[in-house]
Amino acid sequence: MPVAVVTDSTAYLPGQLVDELGIEVVPLYVVLTGRSGREGIDVGPAEVARTLAVRGQQVTTSRPTPGDFVAAYRRRLDAGADRIVSVHLSSELSGTWDAARTAAAQVGEHVVTVVDSRTAAMGTGFAVLAAARAAAGGAEAAEVARLAQSTADASSTLFVLDTLEHLRRGGRIGPAAAVLGTALSVRPVLHVQDGRIVALEKVRTTSRAVAKLVQRVADLCGDRPVSLAVHHLAAAARADALADQLRERVPGLRDLHVSELGAAIGAHVGPGALGVVVDPTATPAAVAD
Repeated sequence: MPVAVVTDSTAYLPGQLVDELGIEVVPLYVVLTGRSGREGIDVGPAEVARTLAVRGQQVTTSRPTPGDFVAAYRRRLDAGADRIVSVHLSSELSGTWDAARTAAAQVGEHVVTVVDSRTAAMGTGFAVLAAARAAAGGAEAAEVARLAQSTADASSTLFVLDTLEHLRRGGRIGPAAAVLGTALSVRPVLHVQDGRIVALEKVRTTSRAVAKLVQRVADLCGDRPVSLAVHHLAAAARADALADQLRERVPGLRDLHVSELGAAIGAHVGPGALGVVVDPTATPAAVAD
């Protein structure tokens, strides 16, 4: 395996694909009242949702350390990789990419290429899958990194939240604050643009917000082949219903993943969050898992 692919835990990749493609996942840290732990290992989404449901309770997150990445890179090199492509959550939303760059400098920038996906969740995840499949097919590191970046750039990440309060507290709301002002009771349709969270439009009810989300996704997809991911936090039934609507509205659908957001992003979006990631680079060959 001359090129290994590394990512962080916010990509929320299906575990089966992580195992099949040999992807190394470096966890972020999640801090709850009285303790902290690694996302997906020590702290799960259910615990985050329970904590956030208690008035006054907060959950914070922190990036992996450069040492965490150095250890991951060395594991892959010791296992036989010659080069590493490391693909991560938007640098506008987290210091994870910067920690990976610091680690790459220690291991050797001629060995490790770090890619800023400029997106989040399966927006990053689809880029990682494209990279890992290219690597498995024998592509060189430069091509693996190029495919990761182009897939991430082509993707769209849209979501609706029950409240903007968690984003506001975590400082992740970005330019959306200018659009929404103090109207934190609205149900906006948000998306990730140029690595930041921005508002597409304001809606007064959750049902209307979800309907707008479905329409936006259908418009983005058109008739072309696409892969989709539906994310949620503590809203499994609503996520399944959203997935059913998308199956009906997206004729070119090739693959659909439904998964709960992990603790790190869940801490900032809160319970009830629903999101959809569109990967328009899908082809039948690329998604025949």
